[in-house]
Amino acid sequence: MSFLRTCDGVLRRDLLKAGVLGGSALTLSNFLRWTHAAESKKSKATSAIFVNLAGGPSHMDTFDLKPDAPSEYRGEFNPIDTNISGIRISEHLPQLAKVADKFAILRGVSHSLAAHELGSKYMNTGNRPLPSLEFPGFGAIVAKELGSPPDLPPFVAVPTTTQRPGYLGVRYAALSTGQSPKAGQPFVVRGVSLERGLTVDRFDQRKALLKDLDTTFAGFEKDYDLLDGLDRFSQQAYDMISSPSAKRAFDISQESPNFAAPFGDSDFGQSCLLALRLVDSGVKFVSLQHGGWDTHNDNWTKLKTKLLPSFDTGLAALLAGLEQRGLLESTAVFVTGEFGRTPKINTQRNGRDHYPRAMFVLQAGGGVRGGQVLGASDAKGEAPLEQGFSPDDVAASFFTNLGIDPHKEYVTNTGRPVMLVRNGTSIPQLFG
Repeated sequence: MSFLRTCDGVLRRDLLKAGVLGGSALTLSNFLRWTHAAESKKSKATSAIFVNLAGGPSHMDTFDLKPDAPSEYRGEFNPIDTNISGIRISEHLPQLAKVADKFAILRGVSHSLAAHELGSKYMNTGNRPLPSLEFPGFGAIVAKELGSPPDLPPFVAVPTTTQRPGYLGVRYAALSTGQSPKAGQPFVVRGVSLERGLTVDRFDQRKALLKDLDTTFAGFEKDYDLLDGLDRFSQQAYDMISSPSAKRAFDISQESPNFAAPFGDSDFGQSCLLALRLVDSGVKFVSLQHGGWDTHNDNWTKLKTKLLPSFDTGLAALLAGLEQRGLLESTAVFVTGEFGRTPKINTQRNGRDHYPRAMFVLQAGGGVRGGQVLGASDAKGEAPLEQGFSPDDVAASFFTNLGIDPHKEYVTNTGRPVMLVRNGTSIPQLFG
C-alpha cells in the first residue's frame, strides 16, 4: 500500500484513489456506500459526556485481558463474565460487568504517540497533533455545533480538562469547575457562585466596569477573538450566579438518596452524578477527568485499591442512571485515556509503561449498540489483531453519533480550511 505525504506530515491513503479494493470481496463502490451509510445515519444523541482517564489505563488489566498469555504479559487479574455472553472484563470491574449491554468496547485502538501530552491531544481531538495548528477538542466543537440554553454553558469540565478550543477561539473553551462535588453537598463552582459577601449587585458593578473596558478596547480592535470570548464568559458567569435553573443543575444534593447512592462517595462517582444532572438540564458537553492511571510502579495495587473501584462504581452508575432517566439514547458517552500500557510487565517496578500501539475505548448512548466488542488485539495484547482502529476513526464515530458530520470543514482565522476529522471514518458496526 502506498502513501502520499503532505507538507503537514499527513499521510493520505491513495488506496481509494487507485481503486485497489476491487481485488477483495469488498469492492470500492460497496465500501463507499457502507461508510456513507454509517456517517449519514440519523443520530439520537443531542449531548455528550466525555471521560478522560488521564495517565493511560492498562488495556491488559481492564477491558482486554489475556489470561492465556505468558506470565510476563498477562498480569495478576482474572477476567469475569458480564451480562453479555462471551464478553469478559477484569474481575475488578464487577459493576460494569452488570451493565455491559449499555456500552461497546473498542479493542485494538492504536496510534504511535507515547508521550502524555501528544497522546492526549490526539485522543481528545481525533487529529494527530501538528506544530502548525492547534486542533479544537471535542467539547469546543460540540459547543459550536449544538449550542446550549441561554443560562447554561455548553461545555463544562469537572474539575478541569485537557481539551482546548484551538483555532475556534476562547469563546468555545470549557467552563472548568476547578473542583469535584462532594456527596450530599450543594456544589459551588469556584469564582462563579455567590460567596464571601459577593452579591449580584456587586457583580453587576464589576460587569459594568468590564463593559467600559471592553468598549475602550473595541475601539482599537473590534474583532479581537480574546475579548469576544471574555465577553461571553463574563455574561455566562453572570447568568450562572443569577439563574435559578443553573444553580439547580449544579446542585447534586437535590438528588434523592436512592438515586445518588449507586454513584458512591468518590470524587469521580460524584462527578458522574453531576454530569448526569448537567446534561439533563441542557448542557451539551461535559468532560470528566479521572487521573492517576500512569502506573509505572505497583500497577495492580493501584488499580485494585484505588483506580478501578471508583471508576467501576461511577461509570456503571452513570450509564444506569442515564437509562433510568431516559437520557441514554440522547447522550453520547466516550471513555478513553491517551494510550494503553506495555503488555510486557516491567518487573523491576511491578508496573506497565506507556504503550500507544494497543488500547481500549468505550462508547455508549445515542445510536451506539451496546453489548458488543469491536476489534481485537493479538494474543499478547501488543498490537491490533488485524487493521484496528485509529483515534481518527473513533472521533469520527463520536461525531456521527451526535449528528455532526466528521468531514465538515471549518476555516481558521487565517483562512485555512480544516476538516473536523482529517483522516478518519466512522465505524459502522458501532451503530444499529
